[in-house]
Amino acid sequence: MSRIILITGASSGFGRDTAETLAAAGHTVFASMREMRGRNREAAGALRDQNIETLDLDVTVDASVDDAVATLLAKTGGRLDVVINNAGLASAGVSESFTPAQVRALFEVNVFGIQRVLRATLPTLRRQGEGLVINVGSILGRVTFPFFGLYGASKYALEGLTDSYRYELSQLGVDVVLLQPSAYPTRLYASVQQPADGPRANAYGEIGAIPGRMFESFMGLFQSADAPRPHDVAEAISTLIATPGGRRPERVVVGKPFGSDAANAALAPIQRQVVEGLGLGGLATLKG
Repeated sequence: MSRIILITGASSGFGRDTAETLAAAGHTVFASMREMRGRNREAAGALRDQNIETLDLDVTVDASVDDAVATLLAKTGGRLDVVINNAGLASAGVSESFTPAQVRALFEVNVFGIQRVLRATLPTLRRQGEGLVINVGSILGRVTFPFFGLYGASKYALEGLTDSYRYELSQLGVDVVLLQPSAYPTRLYASVQQPADGPRANAYGEIGAIPGRMFESFMGLFQSADAPRPHDVAEAISTLIATPGGRRPERVVVGKPFGSDAANAALAPIQRQVVEGLGLGGLATLKG
């Protein structure tokens, strides 16, 4: 069945590949991005050439999100089936050497941006009594890589936010799933944010040099014959959309798990006990 889909951060990487994959499968896709008439002009044009609708949407600006969603709904007669929160920023380095402004900017996209998009889109999904939200998190929301602490913190926050939304929307027919990709060779990784306070990083001596070596190791892996396939993420999202509501998993790890799959399995029964202990066990099952 063809769906009307909104995806954020669709100028490159997972977002663009997913938009193209879903459109090729017959869905109506609205691919959104910042600066559609500026630095992302070529990406937007390439998507439009594939009959993919494009929207100028900056997840850090309330009015931009609201206007983009209003434009989508005007074009679809008020219908929206799937929301894919894919826009994100990454960072790596000695945690102390990131300034508060850098941390704020990271959370503005990775956490607050998702809240903005959901506030703009959920009224439509709730009114319809059905829909699907896919939040693109990371395995680093379940396991910790040293020197990726601030990025991981934003993804840990998304874990909690996604779980809460899943419960709160379950009886309204809206399914919420968290995708947990591993490390992949995308523009997100190539443009990872570095600490602004170099002297603090240098004060760590040899420890402070570890992030650079980690980055080089990952880049070597990405250029090898065994490099992970970013298209895995688009395929996982396609599968989730095709799966009937109520049968979708809460979380999907994509790529090398680094123990995140084991963490998911271990925490799932504990979380069920928590919800049931609160007398809210009924919220754990999607109402059809």
